[in-house]
Amino acid sequence: MPAIVGAIKVISVSNSSVFHIGDVYSILPQSTAKTYAGGGSFNTGNGIRIHLDKSSTIVNDIDKIDQPVVR
Repeated sequence: MPAIVGAIKVISVSNSSVFHIGDVYSILPQSTAKTYAGGGSFNTGNGIRIHLDKSSTIVNDIDKIDQPVVR
């Protein structure tokens, strides 16, 4: 369904970004990445307090491929 889009401000687009406006049939990734981090790792803001006594990130990926990239 077509849409009317107002003003758009793009700060940055890197080589692994997707910038999409309007109708699309398929968006295919050109690269993939996995990020493992513990609790409270990606919090942002002013005055955040995180109290983690014992925290661990358990990584056990059996299938090895989560999202295949078709080229």
